Amino acid sequence: MDLGLAGRVYVVTGGSRGLGYATAAALVGDGAKVVLSSRDGASVDAAAARLNELGATSGGAAVGVAADLGGEDTALLLADAAAENFGRVDGALVSVGGPPPGTAASATDEQWRGAFETVFLGAVRAVRELSGRLAAADGGAIGLVLSSSARSPITGLGISNGLRPGLAMVAKDMADEFGPRGVRVLGLLPGRIFTDRMKQLDEANPAGREQALAGIPLGRYGEPEEFGRTAAFALSPAAGYLTGSLIAVDGGALRAL
Repeated sequence: MDLGLAGRVYVVTGGSRGLGYATAAALVGDGAKVVLSSRDGASVDAAAARLNELGATSGGAAVGVAADLGGEDTALLLADAAAENFGRVDGALVSVGGPPPGTAASATDEQWRGAFETVFLGAVRAVRELSGRLAAADGGAIGLVLSSSARSPITGLGISNGLRPGLAMVAKDMADEFGPRGVRVLGLLPGRIFTDRMKQLDEANPAGREQALAGIPLGRYGEPEEFGRTAAFALSPAAGYLTGSLIAVDGGALRAL
């Protein structure tokens, strides 16, 4: 199936590794161009170089920008980079690193504030600002990388349990608001995907890994590439009637509707 990604341009935050990079690779693999961001300049430049090798047949496919999603001007900076390098922006994947582990009660005020500024407010600001810069032809699409904690709490990730459900409702609210001008907004709910962060969480709690595997009907963790292909489809014109949805990519682990 042709996803209609050829020539389209996407901003991918948190794009130097993990779910963001996997999505960027899937987009580039189908002919899109991407602007990646990460707080680590060396990492994002290296990721862009790998993507440019992947998209070598279609010329430069990726540009890396060192930026913190918590910065007030970051979203517009990334939109400007897309316009300057590729002439347009058609959509975005807004992905940020997970907040620190721990229970909701044990997290300090500083940890809550830091996570809110980046994970919550930074994501809301990115969608709000980028939505106004999308190419006018068909509106485009913005996906928020959330977590299965948007529907069911995850033991030991109290801050995520507090912030992700709110972001899920923000995605639905913005889908309502931006829909009349053709802008789609949706949420992606990764479960246990084998990223560096998941490895760190498992190393800190080996028993939790076995318990989690027992609750996944497919009996395994997902690969980042599996998430990336799902996200690329959701952001593509092929999914043009998909908005306001929360898509679980979790091997069937969520028991909630």
